[in-house]
Amino acid sequence: MYQSLLTQLENGILTITINRPDKLNALNKTVMSELNEAVDEIYNNDNIRSAVITGAGNKAFVAGADISEFSGLSAEEGMALSEKGQILFFKIEDCPKPIIAAVNGFALGGGCELAMSCHFRIASENANFGQPEVNLGLIPGYGGTQRLTQLIGKGRAIEMLITANMIDAHTALQYGLVNYVVPADELLNKTVSVLTLANSKAPKAVAGCIKAANAVFDESMDGFETEVKEFGRCFNTHDMKEGIAAFKEKRKANFTGS
Repeated sequence: MYQSLLTQLENGILTITINRPDKLNALNKTVMSELNEAVDEIYNNDNIRSAVITGAGNKAFVAGADISEFSGLSAEEGMALSEKGQILFFKIEDCPKPIIAAVNGFALGGGCELAMSCHFRIASENANFGQPEVNLGLIPGYGGTQRLTQLIGKGRAIEMLITANMIDAHTALQYGLVNYVVPADELLNKTVSVLTLANSKAPKAVAGCIKAANAVFDESMDGFETEVKEFGRCFNTHDMKEGIAAFKEKRKANFTGS
């Protein structure tokens, strides 16, 4: 189905593997286009409850954008490229179903930006994160300046952005960039275990949590108002009634997404 991605759906979890290990899984036009298709599938396929994005091999999650595609671009073409990437990464960030980045090896440039667009990140012990665009006379273009600052704070973000220094997995954990650091051979198992737990909850409530949390950073939205609306919407769902009944009856709820 895809040239540059491997996908597997199991127990409601779609695993998307960027499969260009010889190029350290660099983001080229094909990868970006196919990622867009795969994310659309997450939105539209009711059999998918959540997703993992990872990279093939143990050297890199995604080691950056394919720089060969940048040569000769005008300022206008560069802006169009940036806007296109941001649209895709916003689609990931705004997905009502949880998407976790399982980061194995290098997550640099566009790879770090891709990881940060996911709802959170789990890293292998050999993971490294960085935004080295200044080494090329560039800045991040797919949301990196914004999400890095949101996640680790202005001072640390600007230091990483202007020095191009990488941070290792344990520093990323200390900074709050990742939720967990695990041995490489446990990375996918840990990610799947977290998503399996999330998948056992009411899907519309999960979607509401994501939407309200994202609203914190969206200047066009009032986060507290979003929370009020999402809280209220839950009262119209069968799952809310089931959750309350299960709590009263001291049994496990059977959520159906309705």
